[in-house]
Amino acid sequence: MAKYLVLFRLKGETVRRFMENPGDRSKAVEELIAQVGGKLECYYFTFGQYDGMVILEAPDSASIAATSVAVTGSGAFSHFETHELISSQDMVGILQRAKEMSYRPPGA
Repeated sequence: MAKYLVLFRLKGETVRRFMENPGDRSKAVEELIAQVGGKLECYYFTFGQYDGMVILEAPDSASIAATSVAVTGSGAFSHFETHELISSQDMVGILQRAKEMSYRPPGA
């Protein structure tokens, strides 16, 4: 299964509701990703540009896309982005493959 990094920022009203009713959100994320056959690896809140991050596994990009649509459709987030993670071992193969390709840039 592929791994994905999710970075998010909560809306102010979401933070207010969360303060009024605090709880561990990792269980909700775990249950959500399980619906597409995925698995939660970790869930952290952060300081800085993002309020939090999640690393999860999903069987394919369509599964993670459906999950992202379900989450952003809730209206709880002001920013939500998903990135597929590439292991350093996989990157070696990607670089080897790229080395064998040719590309002509625009105007060349």
